Amino acid sequence: MKAYVFPGQGAQFVGMGKDLYDSSPVAKELFEKANEILGFRITDLMFAGTDEDLKQTKVTQPAIFLHSVILAKVLGNDFKPEMVAGHSLGEFSALVAAGALSFEDGLRLVSARAMAMQKACELQPSTMAAVLGLDDSKVEEICASVDEIVVAANYNCPGQLVISGSVKGIDIACERLKEAGAKRALKLAVSGAFHSPLMEPARQELEAAINATPFNKPVCPIYQNVTAKPTSSPEEIKKNLVAQLTTPVRWTQTVQNMIADGATEFVELGPGNVLQGLIKKVNKDIAAESKQSL
Repeated sequence: MKAYVFPGQGAQFVGMGKDLYDSSPVAKELFEKANEILGFRITDLMFAGTDEDLKQTKVTQPAIFLHSVILAKVLGNDFKPEMVAGHSLGEFSALVAAGALSFEDGLRLVSARAMAMQKACELQPSTMAAVLGLDDSKVEEICASVDEIVVAANYNCPGQLVISGSVKGIDIACERLKEAGAKRALKLAVSGAFHSPLMEPARQELEAAINATPFNKPVCPIYQNVTAKPTSSPEEIKKNLVAQLTTPVRWTQTVQNMIADGATEFVELGPGNVLQGLIKKVNKDIAAESKQSL
């Protein structure tokens, strides 16, 4: 069984998607439609902007979504997913690629999500940190011992977990994690505490937008971040998408469940190859490749 997976924030690079735009009339039309919907030429920033341009949340999230989704659309009949999943933002790409959301609605939601997250970040100084070399349960225990908001945010692969919370809380947790034997506990260059309770204002804002958007049954099951389990129910998909902003991305468990349910090959669609690497760390024997262009 073939599983398609879609990357999240951090996978962006200058030049992303340009070869699709140049080589496919379908891609060009979709990129131009995206420029119209967003009200600015995101293609200029994607193809020839700077790293700083691409780091703006209002640009990063739609840019990664567009690269992933347009690639899936251009693949046409060659894109036949039997299961899909996406890492954080990538879940929206997966839903559009699998037909649960229209391209236009998916882009509007991603843009609304990016703006809502940016606003939530500005309300309170917060950050994230990558923790390497400790069991998940130990990391969870140490986060719970800190008298600030600090939670596990991304279960990326065995021995790699990202934590999220207040700046003070993350600083304290990083010290305690190193004392407990973590190989690394390193703060990330992000604008806020994604997938933590500090994203509650963004969750409320996104919930209204999601509830106002029509969802269809996808062509195959989607394994969602919140549960790591498959669903094809539009109502369940919406509920999990809303919850995703304040709860962890269970990527390790998602990949394990997809393999247990029969996935024999993973294809990562969109910028970068981060997910392919994480999948190999979850199960070194599974076939995984990344595809950025035709």
